[in-house]
Amino acid sequence: MSKRKTERLLGLVVCLLSTRRYLTADQIRAAVPGYPEQDDLFKRMFERDKEDLRELGVPLETGLNHPFDDDPGYRIRQQAYELPELRLEADEAAVLGLAARVWQRAELAGAAAGALLKLRAAGIDAGDESAALQDIEPRLGTPEPAFGPLWEAVRDRRPVTFSYRAAGRSEPQQRELEPWGVVNRHGRWYVAGWDRARAAPRVFRLGRIAGTDVRELVRDWDSAPAREQTAVLRVRSGTGVGLRRHASSVRPADQAGWDLVTTTFGDVGPFADYTAWFGPDAVVLDPPDLREAVIARLKGALA
Repeated sequence: MSKRKTERLLGLVVCLLSTRRYLTADQIRAAVPGYPEQDDLFKRMFERDKEDLRELGVPLETGLNHPFDDDPGYRIRQQAYELPELRLEADEAAVLGLAARVWQRAELAGAAAGALLKLRAAGIDAGDESAALQDIEPRLGTPEPAFGPLWEAVRDRRPVTFSYRAAGRSEPQQRELEPWGVVNRHGRWYVAGWDRARAAPRVFRLGRIAGTDVRELVRDWDSAPAREQTAVLRVRSGTGVGLRRHASSVRPADQAGWDLVTTTFGDVGPFADYTAWFGPDAVVLDPPDLREAVIARLKGALA
């Protein structure tokens, strides 16, 4: 799903959640950015968006505010949209926290961090300060460049083409696949799906994929090594074991119950993802760009 469409769908959900009345299509077009002015283009796009929301499980309602209204309206009842109250035992919350830490440095890091923030907002502690998890540092790496595009293709149900060097062959062959899933087996990543050319299910090892071409999924990779930077954080006492473990210095802060933690990092993005994972227990004081990046991730998780 493209960034533009994602933003439009999010705006549509927020708009329909914030009203108690049914909004007509014209009212929605005026309130939600991203819709075209041409009536025919808007109608086709709006119909697709409604189908996408229903496929995602969003309880989109259609109805009339008054019996004499000519055009139907739409809304999302907040009670139907919200998740029921979450009740997890301590061991269940710990498992969720451990699963999220597995993906800490992988392509799913953002989703994992957002899930943990939502659990904390619901009053469920799945943080790494749990004594049972302090000495466990699981990692599930995804070094293959094809992982990201293939995972997004599975998520968006898009076909993908790539050059594949099969075992025993000197030259790669072009493959066109409708991917079903990306899995790890014995430390190696594989993608399974429907091979269009062979009209049969096939499994491909990611390490043998020479290149991928997923529509609307083009990424520019910076090969230059990341410049090491220094971060100063205020961390709540008794929390943030991961931040403290790699810190260059830890000293009491002026505010009771907090410590000043100084540590180094490379890229702002990954470290902001990691810091945001600690929620209200870690506050970035410096540098400003890291602080803004963490705030943006926390706001996004709350939204």
